[in-house]
Amino acid sequence: MKLLAITSCPNGIAHTYMAAENLQKAAEKLGVQMKVETQGGIGVENELTEQEIREADAIIIAADRSVNKDRFIGKKLLSVGVQEGIRKPEELIQKAADGDIPVYHSASKAEAGNQQEKKQNPIYRHLMNGVSFMVPFIVVGGLLIAVALTLGGEKTPKGLVIPDDSFWKTIEQIGSASFSFMIPILAGYIAYSIADKPGLVPGMIGGYIAATGSFYGSVSGAGFLGGIIAGFLAGYAALAIKKLKVPKAIQPIMPIIVIPVFASLIVGLAFVFLIGAPVAQVFESLTVWLAGMKGSSSILLALILGAMISFDMGGPVNKVAFLFGSAMIGEGNYEIMGPIAVAICIPPIGLGIATFLGKRKFQAAEREMGKASFTMGLFGITEGAIPFAAQDPLRVIPSIMAGSMTGSVIAMIANVGDRVAHGGPIVAVLGAVDHVLMFFIAVIAGSLVTAFLVNVLKKDISGRDAKPNEVAAVKEDRPQPELRTESQPAEIPDIKKLTDIIDTELIEPTLTGETRDDIIDELIQKLSRTDVLHSESEFKQAIMNREQEGTTAIGMNIAIPHGKSAAVKKPSVAFGIKRAGVDWNSLDGSKAKLIFMIAVPKESEGNQHLKLLQMLSRKLMDDSYRERLLSVQTKEEAYKLLDEII
Repeated sequence: MKLLAITSCPNGIAHTYMAAENLQKAAEKLGVQMKVETQGGIGVENELTEQEIREADAIIIAADRSVNKDRFIGKKLLSVGVQEGIRKPEELIQKAADGDIPVYHSASKAEAGNQQEKKQNPIYRHLMNGVSFMVPFIVVGGLLIAVALTLGGEKTPKGLVIPDDSFWKTIEQIGSASFSFMIPILAGYIAYSIADKPGLVPGMIGGYIAATGSFYGSVSGAGFLGGIIAGFLAGYAALAIKKLKVPKAIQPIMPIIVIPVFASLIVGLAFVFLIGAPVAQVFESLTVWLAGMKGSSSILLALILGAMISFDMGGPVNKVAFLFGSAMIGEGNYEIMGPIAVAICIPPIGLGIATFLGKRKFQAAEREMGKASFTMGLFGITEGAIPFAAQDPLRVIPSIMAGSMTGSVIAMIANVGDRVAHGGPIVAVLGAVDHVLMFFIAVIAGSLVTAFLVNVLKKDISGRDAKPNEVAAVKEDRPQPELRTESQPAEIPDIKKLTDIIDTELIEPTLTGETRDDIIDELIQKLSRTDVLHSESEFKQAIMNREQEGTTAIGMNIAIPHGKSAAVKKPSVAFGIKRAGVDWNSLDGSKAKLIFMIAVPKESEGNQHLKLLQMLSRKLMDDSYRERLLSVQTKEEAYKLLDEII
């Protein structure tokens, strides 16, 4: 099975690469050959070749922006949003492997032939395509203007002003030129997403007219609202003309003359005579209302924006708030983007701080993830919080929302402004933020709120919150002479096959437990009686922590509970058979009959743990081997079969 995939998100920063990584990992786990092309902010990487496309069994596209599908005509194609690539990679790969997806025929038949495409919200997809191309223009314009004002501005009663004969005036003008492209680019690429290349020109022309109020007697123009309307109007006008049946002689000039000319006339005339003035009035009223927000009304807006930014961490709700703030930059209202810029970075920074402060609340892998999350937050990448939210949404999402709302309100009260369509400390360092000190105070306050709430809500996983008598029991179970320090690491054997770390005393052909927990206790006792453990209770805590993350029953009547703990003296495996089976929340609904319990010391948690899982997984995929293992009657028979696992 050979699969190909493409991932792409509106900003092309985080979601694009997270979806690619998760799809790649899921493919490796499922034994499927896969190559993933990313269409991110820096362009196409790992591009799919013609030969790879010919040889592929199916294509998966996980994207929230327009992806050209012409090269996949005749191939099975599954098209979904980028979030599904992040959160459901195995499900997508399985669906593609099963062949339960339609064949892509052509752009004109795509809507009829691809049911998955219909499940996506087309309005959102087209809008985000426009936003993804618009944002760099705002970033460039905002940064250049901010740098020019910082380095070349002179204080006057009206604020910083750059002298007309200054070099920095030229820099400011270049930044202003970048801003002037914002609405035409937004409208043009919305139309491009709808109608492909024929929609680009009428979309940009419509966007320019929307931004230029002189066409319809308005001082301010229709702003970003007009740009969005122009983009959709131009796109659907071009698409409608594109679908008309015309003589063959005219077909070659349709995309370069007929469609652009007539679609441009439709959107242009509609704006000049019908749409422009009313939309401009609405936009002007909105801008005046926002500029006049004071006191409780501005705080309410900050609360709403902070909650939206953190709710889905880069998803549709986040993008709506982000687009709103970005559009206000174009109107010179930087104090809307300021609170948004604060809220953007609080979830990943707050969760990073939570892992630093609450080490007893997080696994070692989560603490490592916290370092990456913190770093992503510094660069304004909200998506760094997604792995934590995916694992524990009920505790994490309310915590990050509370933190972002706190920071957003502080920023709003302090009149923090942001001249760039981005967030995080990076924009403050680059000089794009007004009231820098209050910006950092807002970020720190919000991040600490998130960190505090997460650590309050999450359960302690270290066993240190156990009752006093349980702690005493742990200490009594642990022979003091056997304790090792970091300077005296355990001697880790080189494991060539399973029987290197299992003997007949660790095998039980007739387990008696009736529940999952009974079986776990029974196998832990086996390990304890063979002097594998310092403490039964501490090792059981490690086993149960792993079960809370997700069931270790992999299906096919197999469960592989495993734990990494300082309570383990040496790598070992206990094996038992429960012929009637026991409910283990298996992935395929089957009862667990063959149970392998892996115990590894904390200091060997990397290679040894993974190697044992790989050895077991490979061999247990063999149906006949599992049947033979289920039929054994004695420990010796089981040991002989287990000797085949290498």
